Amino acid sequence: MKNVALLILAGAVLAGCTTGNVKVSDFSSVKGYTLTNKNGMEVKITNYGATITSIIVPDREGNMADVALGYDSADQYVNALVRDYFGAVVGRYGNRIAEGKFSIDGKEYTLATNNGENHLHGGLMGFDKVVWTAQTVENGVKLSYLAKDGEEGYPGNLMLSVTYTLTDDNEIVMHYEATTDKATIVNVTNHTYFNLKGEGSDTVLDHVLQINGSKTTPVDAGLIPTGEFADVTGTPFDFRQPKVIGKDINANDQQIKYGPGYDHNWVLDRKGGGLELAATLYEPKSGRVLEVFTEEPCIQFYSGNFLQGNLTGKSGRVWNRRSALCLETQHAPDSINHEGEAGWPSVILRPGEKYDTTTIYKFSVK
Repeated sequence: MKNVALLILAGAVLAGCTTGNVKVSDFSSVKGYTLTNKNGMEVKITNYGATITSIIVPDREGNMADVALGYDSADQYVNALVRDYFGAVVGRYGNRIAEGKFSIDGKEYTLATNNGENHLHGGLMGFDKVVWTAQTVENGVKLSYLAKDGEEGYPGNLMLSVTYTLTDDNEIVMHYEATTDKATIVNVTNHTYFNLKGEGSDTVLDHVLQINGSKTTPVDAGLIPTGEFADVTGTPFDFRQPKVIGKDINANDQQIKYGPGYDHNWVLDRKGGGLELAATLYEPKSGRVLEVFTEEPCIQFYSGNFLQGNLTGKSGRVWNRRSALCLETQHAPDSINHEGEAGWPSVILRPGEKYDTTTIYKFSVK
């Protein structure tokens, strides 16, 4: 808890002096970074949780707004009554693992059950709640963290980094790399909450979403995949063509009831390796567009069902139910417990191998 104590004592506003296109604020172990580009886009990041705290982008008229939920000060992240992973990198395994148990090479490992009877987003002190080592790079910042063998129950000393860069094409590029000294599992993702009208605005139910996936992984009541793959045709989960999010969010569908709403994994219709378009989000009033490109096989769409109006963000406005959404690139939840089954890419990382994956959030207007 030493790093957390340092962070609480360093509860200052995440702002500071400018060095080139990266602005740095140093609060002993906790730092804030502001990335800018020639278009006036601004992205703020802190090394607490490798967290994106702010994304300021123009609408079709050139008006700027912050489209990411987050806080202004470091201690707000630490002391938040509700830990909804706002903007953070989550892991060592993002999403859920059934009953907090998995096996590698016949050896069983037990993790914390912090989401009912299941494990979620790395456990009680996942990557979102630790201070990462930071160094500036060209047009960005590289954040690194050593997750020690046995931390949160996971095997292996895992050396992980995420490099955030901001391009002049209004792209936030997130490049993840990791190595291990013992066979382990890795599935990290960014958990930014978006509202393209601006954080603290009303619901995202009028946003238009397209997901390039024709199958989902259906879940049980605990949101653990059953192991099946379901065709989206004729269901509330068909976003292959652009669709208003609110259209089917309250449909009489058992999967929707489990959500409640959307909190599900889509298997992407990938054509091969490399970066491919996974999802496109459009907000008609502002004209803002978010495209998500990834090398990952899946994406989780979460419609902010558990935001309850009891948290206040940077704008001073509360975050009400479904006032933001997440698009988390990933391997499917509980993949390790389907290791070797058809359609379930491996999440095991072994010594001598390298975890290497990129996701891009690209902003534009129309």
